[in-house]
Amino acid sequence: MVLEAARLADFVGPRTGPLPPARALQTRNGRLSYMISGRGPSILLFSGAGVSLTGWRPLFPAVARLGTVFGWNRFGMQGSDAPQARQDGELVLGSLRELLAHTRVQPPYLLVAHSLGGLYANLFARRYPQEVAGVLFLEATHPDDRQVLRKHESQLVRALGRVLEVPRRLFQRNVHAELQGVERLVREIATAGPFPPVPLRVLTGGLTPRVSMLSPGALGAKRAHQQDLARLSPMGEQVIAHRSGHFPQLSQPELVLQVLEELLEVCAWDFREQRA
Repeated sequence: MVLEAARLADFVGPRTGPLPPARALQTRNGRLSYMISGRGPSILLFSGAGVSLTGWRPLFPAVARLGTVFGWNRFGMQGSDAPQARQDGELVLGSLRELLAHTRVQPPYLLVAHSLGGLYANLFARRYPQEVAGVLFLEATHPDDRQVLRKHESQLVRALGRVLEVPRRLFQRNVHAELQGVERLVREIATAGPFPPVPLRVLTGGLTPRVSMLSPGALGAKRAHQQDLARLSPMGEQVIAHRSGHFPQLSQPELVLQVLEELLEVCAWDFREQRA
């Protein structure tokens, strides 16, 4: 888990488009905030650990012209209740499906997942393969990255504070709670069945992080894991974001939008069937 240290907060400023208005729903496990905008193919946004919907702001409003965009704040994030239980895949995906049923956002879905959100999207695709038209992983966590996640939790919290310009105490508890659920989440992925043969793109940051953030050995393993993610589907491809570290949606939003639009074109047949 690596975060680029330089000026990422600059990309989440007033020059980017406003996010859609927040809404909320009382689910079985607590109140969750969410946003929805646009029309067309259903695009689901899975945020990384400790990152609220604000982390997607550089993609708006352009992304809402590509389809119906749905995102939500997991428990502990802005507008959602504090986590009352370990956020494993069962809890997170169960709550997500409550939101989707309430908002009537229909499958098939194109999953767009950043960092830790990649594990939840990985599980979603395996559990509900008939509902998934395609997947876009953005610096997504691989199941075998969990050792690095635990080792670098404190660095993650500090770096998020710089990126989001908020005191670490405001989200440190939730980051810890989410990372505590990773082991179980990885086991859920391992027993959920195969990844579906859908169009898949893995967008990987090309910048080399500081040694203090990740050792050369861990960096090599992470890069190999990114290649492994692209091999999950016979229709998978890796794309390198050469000017990005761990947050390509902040440092190169235009590239993320380009890859997403191209992926939507590849998935077009599934979406035509959905709208028929």
